Amino acid sequence: MVNLLIVSFIWAASFSLIKTYLVSVPPDIVNAVRLGLTLAVFLPFLSWKKVHGWKAMELTAIGAIQFGAMSFFYTRSFGTLQAHEAALATIMTPLYVILLDDLLEHRIQWLFLGCALLSALGTAISLGILDVGLKGLGMASPKGLLLIQASNLCFAAGQVWYRRAMGRGLGLGNAQAFAWCAVGAALVAGVAAIPSLVSRGLPVLGRIQLGVLFYLGVIASGMGFFLWNVGARKVNAGVLAVMNDLKIPSAMLVAVLLFGEKAAWIRLGVGGAIMCLAWWLASRFPRGEKPVGRG
Repeated sequence: MVNLLIVSFIWAASFSLIKTYLVSVPPDIVNAVRLGLTLAVFLPFLSWKKVHGWKAMELTAIGAIQFGAMSFFYTRSFGTLQAHEAALATIMTPLYVILLDDLLEHRIQWLFLGCALLSALGTAISLGILDVGLKGLGMASPKGLLLIQASNLCFAAGQVWYRRAMGRGLGLGNAQAFAWCAVGAALVAGVAAIPSLVSRGLPVLGRIQLGVLFYLGVIASGMGFFLWNVGARKVNAGVLAVMNDLKIPSAMLVAVLLFGEKAAWIRLGVGGAIMCLAWWLASRFPRGEKPVGRG
């Protein structure tokens, strides 16, 4: 739980940083540098001796989907969406987490599904701090919204898959497992960046842009993705789903405090209270315990 909270605040600045400083840089280049730095951080943990072929392939596939494909879709959305629109469009991630977990477990966890819906409602209310409602979202680019949903689905699928894979006892520590995930993420990002590199070459980046890329690659992606997957193993699916939305009001606070957006604090407080209620309901059940009333 602590890991998930830490990561939510680490990620809070990512929305505005990308939109403010990196929107002019080809998104595939951003991803390649960002996830290449992530791989560099975890390269010392990459073990060949403890990993059989199928284990390496599975973990690499998880990283390719959860981080590689997710970032591919996510950064592209910023070409057509405002930072707050991208944040608002991510409120569906908790539902994807619960539905995918239920699908794989062949059950319906009604309480957790309700918590996910409650979390999405609280997040939507919180996002009123930027004077953005459903009407504002309806004016956003349909292409951008679809890209964000594809990104959300990839991230949800990856974290659910990682939980299940590590739960089977792969005989690896989290750092060793995540190193293979980083390989998959970097491979997807590297291949996707080839057309842009061939047609445009390496972009000229300023010091601030390089600093933002370093933050995204080493801190937000490197430490953030790792801590998130570690934390995902320590909570039940309901708490994990709710925590997927915490980064959104956190990102809005960053937009207000650091980037000069206007705030409606009452909405933020009401939305935050609803999210806390969703977390409390979900956290009543330890990891692995099934709530009563499942179908």
